[in-house]
Amino acid sequence: MPRSEQVNTSSSPDCELCDSSGGEVVWESALCRVVSVADPDYPGYCRVILHQHLREMTDLPDKERMQLMRIVFAVEAAVRRLYRPDKINLASLGNMTPHVHWHLIPRWRDDTHFPQPIWATPQRVDVSQRRSVDGRQLGDTIIAALRTT
Repeated sequence: MPRSEQVNTSSSPDCELCDSSGGEVVWESALCRVVSVADPDYPGYCRVILHQHLREMTDLPDKERMQLMRIVFAVEAAVRRLYRPDKINLASLGNMTPHVHWHLIPRWRDDTHFPQPIWATPQRVDVSQRRSVDGRQLGDTIIAALRTT
């Protein structure tokens, strides 16, 4: 559904997620967008970003909150299917950017930071080659995952 069909498009003038897409948009609905984060160490890293500027998940009505989580889980399923990571990290912090969004980060036992969060001090140099997938394939896989959740 195009963004123009959103019910509430409130934004905040100083919010980077209101001012920009936050990455390459691979899928979008009236509620949120899924973006691919360009990080060569973590291919498949995505964010699910609420269009409306809200600070906390509990600021969303129940129906929209459940829909957002359905999308987060569908993106997780798509990333697992395409990239086959050892683990998926889900994070919704908002400390630096207080706008509801979820990080979906594929992790491998030999990645730069494992087992620490990707924002921690690196544990090693990662020289592994990870599978590359284009945004369209990721978007198509997300759509397929949404049909089954």
